[in-house]
Amino acid sequence: MTSSGPAPELKTALIKAKPFLPPCHVIHHLLSTGVCIRCIFRLSGIHDRDCYTSPLDQSHFMFFLEEHNDNDIKSNFTTITYCSICLGVLCSVCCVQEKTGAAFKEITSVNDFVLFISDIIKREEYQIDGFSLEVSVPPVIVANDRALRLQSVESLSSPFHIRLTYSHSETSQKLQSLVLNCRDSKKRERGSGENGSSKKASNESDASIYRALDLIGDHDFCTRFLVPPGKVDKPCQLVVACHRTPIYIAGRYLKYSRNVSQSRWIIDDERMGEASVEELIGENVLQICRGDGYKFHSAGREDIDVRMLGSGRPFLVEVLNSRILPSYTEIEQIADNINNSDKKLVGVGNLKLVGAEAWNMMREGEAEKQKEYAALVWISRPLTDDDVSNLTSLKDLDVSQKTPIRVLHRRSPLERSKIIHWMKIENVEGTTQYFLLHLCTQAGTYIKEFVHGDLGRTHPSIGSILGCRAEILQLDVTDVKMDYFD
Repeated sequence: MTSSGPAPELKTALIKAKPFLPPCHVIHHLLSTGVCIRCIFRLSGIHDRDCYTSPLDQSHFMFFLEEHNDNDIKSNFTTITYCSICLGVLCSVCCVQEKTGAAFKEITSVNDFVLFISDIIKREEYQIDGFSLEVSVPPVIVANDRALRLQSVESLSSPFHIRLTYSHSETSQKLQSLVLNCRDSKKRERGSGENGSSKKASNESDASIYRALDLIGDHDFCTRFLVPPGKVDKPCQLVVACHRTPIYIAGRYLKYSRNVSQSRWIIDDERMGEASVEELIGENVLQICRGDGYKFHSAGREDIDVRMLGSGRPFLVEVLNSRILPSYTEIEQIADNINNSDKKLVGVGNLKLVGAEAWNMMREGEAEKQKEYAALVWISRPLTDDDVSNLTSLKDLDVSQKTPIRVLHRRSPLERSKIIHWMKIENVEGTTQYFLLHLCTQAGTYIKEFVHGDLGRTHPSIGSILGCRAEILQLDVTDVKMDYFD
């Protein structure tokens, strides 16, 4: 670190700029990725002229920050020669040709930059009493700037948003009408399109107005719009809206009833089943989080007459615009409210607040997971020891399943290949035609159809393997393997 700090005039500018600078760890990140100090100022909304015109190098900036007790900023950076965003434009670093065909040389200071332009004017013997300055930069600078802003939005933005919406209906309606008239005249000039002036101007969104203005050249703008703008007799109206991005509460649910659907199920205004898992869990979450609404997501689903037992099925409740970020105690309260309800229709476990990445992890894991079931099966003849041995010896059995007849009205007619990893048989006391079938399968396997064969649409099936009629009487899901939700 240099032993001397910045010059007094620069130090004054930096003191004025400091309240607008991002947190220390953000500055640390920007410098480490090769962003120059002037781009940091620009991205921070700092407009003080001295910050851009005074000589400023990294050592001055670091000295200033450390002097003002920003100890999180370290001085172990490699000096930035060329900015990764502006490519040296804001630092007046560039390569120039003094004349056509001459070798390029590098300019590294504002004074040299000004002298270079002055020499060109003198050499070409222009007589001037003023000038306008036009600057053209390569599009990659715009792309660099956008990339950094997107990365910053992703890593630094808060999940809580305050939106200020300003409106001025009288002048906005005039502008919309003028834009529509301009658009219609251009269509007539091209001899294409219909006259859209009858369309209500209020239907035009702000975004479409911005796009239309970008397409109007300065000459057309001056002929069609009032220049300078007219006086107004009232200010803008302001609407303030607060919004939190969705929060996610994850866990595993148990369904103890064979008359509870997973999602709300209404047909012709009549509820199917006693309740739904979605409502029994979601409403309790919403009560604590005080959100505007919720969405229920799960790793697969079971039929209304199938219980979900064992470790439970992974799920997420996405709470929209939650007023509360639930604490550990409040999460426990949600679980207690669900688990201690009078009817005991559902239960939850491993309840926790998670990030948005959990949704993607659940979707990815859903396709790869294994599921275990217990099914009460009846067959048309007595079950023998050879039958038991035959079934339990089958490992990683490939099964071809066409879309079941019972769901053809709402799903595409496809043929899928699924795997039955293993099967175990548990005898039912007092009978030889009923037994419990325990099995582990690939996600998405239709278990009911694997038992009875679905008129040959699933092959092989329990019925075809045993060579008799087989029917499933009851089905329970006993395990859904997904480590993230354990």
